[in-house]
Amino acid sequence: MPTPPSPLDADLAGRLKRDDAGLVAAIVQQHDTGEVLMLGWMDDEALHRTLTTGRVTFWSRSRGEYWRKGDTSGHVQHVRSVALDCDGDALLVRVDQVGAACHTGARTCFDEDRLDAVVGEGS
Repeated sequence: MPTPPSPLDADLAGRLKRDDAGLVAAIVQQHDTGEVLMLGWMDDEALHRTLTTGRVTFWSRSRGEYWRKGDTSGHVQHVRSVALDCDGDALLVRVDQVGAACHTGARTCFDEDRLDAVVGEGS
């Protein structure tokens, strides 16, 4: 089955390095505090919707459908900026988060289950 044409600008579409499912990781960060909120996945259409609507849209790998953050929960992510990393395989989406970012109701998906790690020393 042929791949549908990308809705993205050809230059941007050409710079994306997608996984085997056509997805790119999207790290979501609170724009003013730098707090890392969550990680989601985007295909070209989800990224296009995010870039053109001012609201973050993801591709749900488990449900196999698009979902716009906050449509059912009210915990909306308003886009402030989107950046592509130097390798083209990850996005940084800076947002103004309204309410919880995590599906558990926590502000961030990274508050719980901190792993034991040796803390390095910088010079």
